[in-house]
Amino acid sequence: MNTEALRELLLNLKEGNIDIDEALERLKIFPYEDLGYARLDHHRALRKGFPEVVFCQGKTVEQSVEIIKRLVSRNFHVLATRASEEVFEKVVSDIPEARYNELARTITISKSPIKFIGHIIVISAGTADLPIAEEAVETALIMGNYVERLYDVGVAGLHRLLDNLERIRKADVIIAVAGMEGALPSVVAGLVDKPVIGVPTSVGYGANFRGLSALLTMLNSCTPGLAVVNIDNGFGAGYLASMINHIRGE
Repeated sequence: MNTEALRELLLNLKEGNIDIDEALERLKIFPYEDLGYARLDHHRALRKGFPEVVFCQGKTVEQSVEIIKRLVSRNFHVLATRASEEVFEKVVSDIPEARYNELARTITISKSPIKFIGHIIVISAGTADLPIAEEAVETALIMGNYVERLYDVGVAGLHRLLDNLERIRKADVIIAVAGMEGALPSVVAGLVDKPVIGVPTSVGYGANFRGLSALLTMLNSCTPGLAVVNIDNGFGAGYLASMINHIRGE
């Protein structure tokens, strides 16, 4: 339940369109719903502006599908991350609005039009970083942000990045995704006056330590204006970028 839905419920009660018992029935699972294996936080949209997001990895297919369906019944927009095609196939059979990004492994469901504001650009160092970049894109999109993609512009060919500098500087928030040594976010942050969110990926050879070297590079950056999320956390970057973008857009 979000602010809009709660306002509509209270207005209907005030105008006599529903009675107290019906209002209580709708509020029965507020603020959370206990499924035994999960407690769904239906209060989150009211607190945070967006419903609880389903992290499917580690859950059974049945658990993921049930949680998604329960959230859809109470919210206009729902996001599930690290979702398999099997989960999507079961969801879309009952919810035709569901959309799957195979590369990002995300399921997005919108029951009402999304109003896009601001300008977020998601930059990737290499093509191998695209799954994480696309997770950031899908997260930012479902949360109501205009998102632009700029891929394969890593520091091994710096001219590719510089050729697109004007596009990058037009954005309100920048997400820079990089594996290997993870230098891209530092370079980008040194060229712009906008907040940059660095996302280290687990892409790289042995000394990359599955993203640890990229993470440490970004954390040790001397470039101001750069924040860093966890390894492969495209979702976290997209969410944070959305929060910053909506503050700027108000």
